[in-house]
Amino acid sequence: MKRGRTGFTSVLLCSYIERGTQMDWYPLYNSLRIAAVSCIIVFFSGIFAAYYVVRLPRLIKGMLDVLLTLPLVLPPTVVGYFLILLLGPGHPIGAWFMSVFSIKLVMTWYSGIFAASVVSFPLMYRTARGAFESFDETLAYSGQTLGLPNTYIFWRIRMPACRQGILAGAVLSFARALGEYGATSMIAGYIPGRTATISTTVYQLWRTDNDNLAFKWVMVNLAISATVLLAVNMLEKKKTERWAVK
Repeated sequence: MKRGRTGFTSVLLCSYIERGTQMDWYPLYNSLRIAAVSCIIVFFSGIFAAYYVVRLPRLIKGMLDVLLTLPLVLPPTVVGYFLILLLGPGHPIGAWFMSVFSIKLVMTWYSGIFAASVVSFPLMYRTARGAFESFDETLAYSGQTLGLPNTYIFWRIRMPACRQGILAGAVLSFARALGEYGATSMIAGYIPGRTATISTTVYQLWRTDNDNLAFKWVMVNLAISATVLLAVNMLEKKKTERWAVK
């Protein structure tokens, strides 16, 4: 069956896409800034959560593990649905921001940050948690016997020892945020030149029969994904070499 162009959205898409075969690079720019901001957010929040969860009793740690990892296994559209329930203009947080700051939290470019942060957080959290669990605590105890403050021990002893795993988690989180589609399409939608990302652009181009541009964006995404995987492999190789030297 021929993919149709119906409704106002389709008219808008067609008028935007059918200008020619040249690529509009806004989706790449928007995807990169959303991925970069969300990566920074999940980097610090994931490390913070992993550091404290590791130190909790087994039962509480297990419950928090399930809660913090849930976005990794939930369908992205379900994550997007929950975000709309929280951030939509007719719902608690969204209504408060709209009434107090006159800021809309959905259907804007930065709405993608919320979606990308939620779906990529579990990758950073799980990777950082694994790195902290493999850390030799005798190093921290030695620092404490020398009178070193916990902040110094964390940043100058624990983090350098776990840096390979943490960096790998950050790279994977960035890649996941860059390729996010389901939750982003629900909370940010697709508005050319405003909220479009690589993933939403590929779908909309395919839906409007513009397979040439869709294929070009697919190749861009493949190139970025291959670069990310190469970076992760290099980090894992360095980690393996370091343990081999020890």
